[in-house]
Amino acid sequence: MPWRCASAWLSHSNIRQATAPARGFQLRALPLTRAAMQYVSTRGSAPALDFEGATLAGLASDGGLYVPREWPRFSNEEIAALAGLPYAELAARIMAPFVGESLSYERLLELTTQAYGRFAHKAVTPLRQLDEQQWLLELFHGPTLAFKDVALQMLGLLFEEFLGRGGDPLTIVGATSGDTGSAAIDAVAGRARVDIFMLHPKGRVSDVQRRQMTTVLAPNVHNIAIEGTFDDAQAMVKAMFNDPAMTGRFAIGAVNSINWARLMAQVVYYFAAGLQLGAPHREVAFAVPTGNFGDVFAGYVAAQMGLPVARLIVATNVNDILHRALTNGDYSAGTVTPTAAPSMDIQVSSNFERLLFDLGGRDGAALAAQMAGFETSKAMQLTNMQREGAARLFSSARADASDMARAIRWAYENTGELLDPHTAIGLHAARVADLPREVPLVTLATAHPAKFRDAVERATGQRPTLPARIGDLFEREERLVELPGEYAAIADYVAAHAVPRG
Repeated sequence: MPWRCASAWLSHSNIRQATAPARGFQLRALPLTRAAMQYVSTRGSAPALDFEGATLAGLASDGGLYVPREWPRFSNEEIAALAGLPYAELAARIMAPFVGESLSYERLLELTTQAYGRFAHKAVTPLRQLDEQQWLLELFHGPTLAFKDVALQMLGLLFEEFLGRGGDPLTIVGATSGDTGSAAIDAVAGRARVDIFMLHPKGRVSDVQRRQMTTVLAPNVHNIAIEGTFDDAQAMVKAMFNDPAMTGRFAIGAVNSINWARLMAQVVYYFAAGLQLGAPHREVAFAVPTGNFGDVFAGYVAAQMGLPVARLIVATNVNDILHRALTNGDYSAGTVTPTAAPSMDIQVSSNFERLLFDLGGRDGAALAAQMAGFETSKAMQLTNMQREGAARLFSSARADASDMARAIRWAYENTGELLDPHTAIGLHAARVADLPREVPLVTLATAHPAKFRDAVERATGQRPTLPARIGDLFEREERLVELPGEYAAIADYVAAHAVPRG
């Protein structure tokens, strides 16, 4: 039985007084006993944690990723009652069952209000219509102009909240293909008891993406440019989580989408879009530019919670491991090809493990063996159960450079919208999808076009400008260190600059 949802969680009398329920939102009596939400590892052998523990841990001790023990579930009545809520309140309602007893509802609402108060658009994630079926969900109105802000502004506040309760200072180690780094740095820069070490592949992020990281000069921010690819950087981050010499000395935490709290925050905008387009009485489909699989997995979570999702379309560029996996079961890593959409230049999609776990009967031991084989050979075939489960909700499409450029041009010439390359790949997938005309199809617009000015200008002749709030980006001082793509060099640097336990 799935864990029953937020209406029960919100039924404390003090919460009824603090926050009036939405129109028609029925608060049922809370059972006399209620277990906290627990998180289990996809690989089955790490101890279960509560939300606070999973947030601070990031990666599980057995190398797996944390997921809720069971999915919360909203009824159609409960989903309908969420319509019209301000984004911060919607976020608190969606997150509440995942947070469990780690935060009171009042405190959770305070944090969501603070997190989304920094966004430049009052709707936080507004919808924009392109034609009779196609829509854009604009996720780039946060401080660093990318969808990662939606999750990381919240994650930064959660870190501060939980670290303020005592315990060891946190050493965040992350890898970025462009947008995660700047969003995470903005979220934790200057915060007490936390240092952040962000690895990015040298020369493989845009100039705007790089400067949004390297011009943050807070003493707790450390930018590291490595020789190699994003996959190399991500592998080194995972190696550090599994290195007893580092985890014994430092409390290592994660901001990449391996951190469950980040994924949780991304679930909210699927509900926001679905509600505006008629959910729960109407199905909605989503096309998602995908690299590490976190953003589209959040859509899968929304569907498990009861949102009527007609289809999740995984849009990849020529680094198409996910397209191959969903099309013919072949999850085999190739060589990373640099493109104009660097956040998708990935051949190992960490969050795909969460989907394989859920679709494979939640058998941690079986998945651990499956992932061990992949980590050794960089090749894996999905099981029949995994393939058939994925096919019920997912489809995929691959876009090359020409497809991407055509989508940018189509949007500009037909709607006046300038799209960044990642969003254009999502729109390409949406436009070639075979869906009934009555099903709204929402492309997630993951970055502001000004973050990729050269690619947009090549496709349209128009050079997008940076918003005024970061218009002086190219006048700011940069600070970073360049290191070889070797784990020992990264570990030595972190050890020399991080604050140890105790």
